Amino acid sequence: IVTATTHLGTWQIPLADRHIIARRTIHIESIENDLHGVILITGEIEEDRTQPIDDTALSWLHAFCGNHSLPLLIEADGSRQKPLKAPAEHEPVIPDFIEQVVQVVGLTGLGKPLGEEFVHRPEIFSRLSGLKLGEVITPEALARILMHPNGGLKNIPERVRRVVLLNQADTPELQSQADNIVKNLLSTYDSVHIDSLKEEKIHAVREPIAGIILAAGESQRFGQLKQLINWRGEPFIRAVAKTALEAGLSPVIVVVGAHAKQVEIAVEDLPVQIAQNSEWQRGQASSIQAGLSILTTPLCNSVTSPPFPSRKWGRLGGSIFLLADQPQITPPILHALIDKHAATLDPIIAPLILEQRGNPVLFDRVTFPDLMKLEGDVGGRGIFSKHKVSYLPWHDDSLLLDADTPEHYQRLKDLLE
Repeated sequence: IVTATTHLGTWQIPLADRHIIARRTIHIESIENDLHGVILITGEIEEDRTQPIDDTALSWLHAFCGNHSLPLLIEADGSRQKPLKAPAEHEPVIPDFIEQVVQVVGLTGLGKPLGEEFVHRPEIFSRLSGLKLGEVITPEALARILMHPNGGLKNIPERVRRVVLLNQADTPELQSQADNIVKNLLSTYDSVHIDSLKEEKIHAVREPIAGIILAAGESQRFGQLKQLINWRGEPFIRAVAKTALEAGLSPVIVVVGAHAKQVEIAVEDLPVQIAQNSEWQRGQASSIQAGLSILTTPLCNSVTSPPFPSRKWGRLGGSIFLLADQPQITPPILHALIDKHAATLDPIIAPLILEQRGNPVLFDRVTFPDLMKLEGDVGGRGIFSKHKVSYLPWHDDSLLLDADTPEHYQRLKDLLE
């Protein structure tokens, strides 16, 4: 079901399979008899534009779609077919009941002069972005508009999920420019899509990826607390946490259990969160679940972006699980896992080295419910049979090593020093 709280051009009507003019609520009640394809519901047609439906009809549609599990898409603003715009005082018209807002942006406006040809309401765009009329529109200026409370964030309720759809990414240059502003946008939005609707192609879906470091074991095989063993001047656990932070994983969670206090002290000045695993003796599954459980707390969501009501795991696109006894992990492998996930949204992505699966492994949020059901000393491999596993070819065979024993530790040192 498609409707609008603003005007639509009449040229858009033929794009729907069926069009209903809702003069009164009774006129739209008949849609239940023929729920096929895309049904467009508008107010009266005046000249070359449709009028928005009234609040009573909109409320009826919301209830109807909820009762029938149908998606309801509402256009709340328009840009007069120009790639960019800034909202006027009365825009956008967003109903209180919505769960998600998608800001659609035309990337073909980048590199163009700020004016009427490429921007709807260029004067407002100028004021909010800091650009002067006639100046070239840069990715940075576009990001400022999208993150401005009177720009892209205007009238969006705090509780809803926020998405930016960077459309018209039809060339490698525009895709690259879109990628350059993703990091800034993810501080405010829950998801950023880089798409070409013309080509019907999704180039990337960027969402926050958490880092969960499993550091709850007692290091029985090693003979001493290996989380605190020296690695190039600092404890193992600190080296792994700093790498996760450098790679942009957010939030970074350290799961502690045995010797929890000592491990916490090693990372206490880093911007990480601690997940206590009081049942660490049950095995690795309990640590995975302790890390995932803390991701449901408000602490893991930005102040401006509360969890989306229908998504238990909040803003996250997934999580990379890291082992505390692999301090040799570097940001490039983490970046590569994130990039592959953004391009494919595959449920599980693991590095493949010399025909062997290595660590760390990225798990999309769709796998989280199954990870929460694991039992015993079983890691993420316990759900490989339930989800597609994609492999990332990698040429650093140090990822196949860990420090389970003093001999393994010495081998790791010899290889990398």
